[in-house]
Amino acid sequence: MNQKDFSTTIVVTQTPEQVFKAINNPCDWWAGEIEGDSSKLNDEFSYRYKEIHYSKQRVIEMIPNRKVVWLITESNLNFTKDPSEWTGTKVSFEIVDKDGETELRFSHLGLIPEVECFDACSGAWTQLIQQGLFSLITKGESAQISLG
Repeated sequence: MNQKDFSTTIVVTQTPEQVFKAINNPCDWWAGEIEGDSSKLNDEFSYRYKEIHYSKQRVIEMIPNRKVVWLITESNLNFTKDPSEWTGTKVSFEIVDKDGETELRFSHLGLIPEVECFDACSGAWTQLIQQGLFSLITKGESAQISLG
């Protein structure tokens, strides 16, 4: 991982299995319209938030209870000069069992400070992971965070 890639980490008392299950249900923590599936290798799904954001993801790596990686194959961010900034980037979820707790390291590989959406997108990811996904994992409840 490049040190400039956006990354955030959460630590929970739930098991790696519970964390893995939550990640693979983005409908429960990523507010917006999601179509398709993300539960197994090579699955594809699209994400749309109003007319602001569209992206299509393919699951390119899946190690049960350890790691999930999505390749963004298409993107349209209507608030950037280059609406396809996310295309070709990867979203990575690494799950590590640490002394009875579970650490989730989230990284958006390719979301670096030099790209226009870095500030807005890193802020949105921080909120989604540290609040939405954290709440889903720790409370077991749908925890979609509205970004609009």
